[in-house]
Amino acid sequence: MSDQNIGVENRGNAVVVSPEGDIDMSRSPDFRASLREVNDRKPIKLVVNLKEVGYMDSSGLATLVECMRTAKGNSTEMILCGMNDRVRAIFEIARLDQFFHIEPTIDDIAGL
Repeated sequence: MSDQNIGVENRGNAVVVSPEGDIDMSRSPDFRASLREVNDRKPIKLVVNLKEVGYMDSSGLATLVECMRTAKGNSTEMILCGMNDRVRAIFEIARLDQFFHIEPTIDDIAGL
């Protein structure tokens, strides 16, 4: 049983997913399940707010890559926001910052 809290909130034409805590091998399956449920709804926008995530390992990155592929297939715009420097560094090292739409905060996303 995971103690990770994953908030899911509808905001206009977007669904905002807000995980809390580190996303690692033990927690990424719950995160993946939440993202799949949201993708199944085929929202216009899927926002992943990483403001409360202190650390993410490669399993978390893989989960987000899988989510992005599914979102593209659904014509859903996927946006990441709220990354701290530690999490952003992991994206940059993996060069994933070039593939994801990343905004500094949720307030920087138009239409939310």
